[in-house]
Amino acid sequence: IMYTDFASYYDSLTENVDYESRTDYICSLFDRFDRKPTLLLDLACGTGGFSNCMAARKISVIGVDMSYDMLCEAREKTEALGNDVLYLCQDAERLDLYGTVDCAICCLDSINHITNFQKLCNVFARVSLFLEKDRLFIFDVNTPYKHKNILGDNTFVLENDNVYCVWQNEYAGNNTVHISLDFFENNNGVYHRTSEQFCERAYTDEELRTVLINAGLKIEAVYDEMKYTKPDNKAQRIVYVTRKVN
Repeated sequence: IMYTDFASYYDSLTENVDYESRTDYICSLFDRFDRKPTLLLDLACGTGGFSNCMAARKISVIGVDMSYDMLCEAREKTEALGNDVLYLCQDAERLDLYGTVDCAICCLDSINHITNFQKLCNVFARVSLFLEKDRLFIFDVNTPYKHKNILGDNTFVLENDNVYCVWQNEYAGNNTVHISLDFFENNNGVYHRTSEQFCERAYTDEELRTVLINAGLKIEAVYDEMKYTKPDNKAQRIVYVTRKVN
């Protein structure tokens, strides 16, 4: 997704995302199933929340995103923190690194933004291509249950002192939700409106297993979000721990 206007509001509207705790959780998965990586790919890195947390843990990071505006926010944040992260503006389907990495992550349901099944296959194949054998690719996804029952045809409001966001969803079948975001920025009492529109698709476990097998990735575990237990049928976001096997 080519986030433009959303990029400048993203961090302020997602302040509830605890990147430190989520990074600790991901690192615990490294310990459970592999070891601490030395060079990590943060796919769909956005404004660099996870990239910077990983860099602070002395892991070299390549952050990849197709939104130039999001990467601009990420670079500013990284420079302010004094971290060293290499950011690349690339479509995940055309991922092209300088060599292999020994871990890859894709967080906060970024996978759901890939609404075409064949493109999803292509993305996983590219990740596998640049991932060292026997190393981990960890990603999370929103579930079909969340798309149908939580997002569905609902409207949400997000706001802070500077911006008011109306988030409208339209369920379109096939586990797909059309999303419209309207931003109203307060500039000395005058509100300026901008908008973003995009779609998200939730994939079934069977669909994801097919994609992973085709990409040469083996599932090591499937967990409920931020837990080490299997998700139930009302889980909203689940985590896949996979390993490159060929």
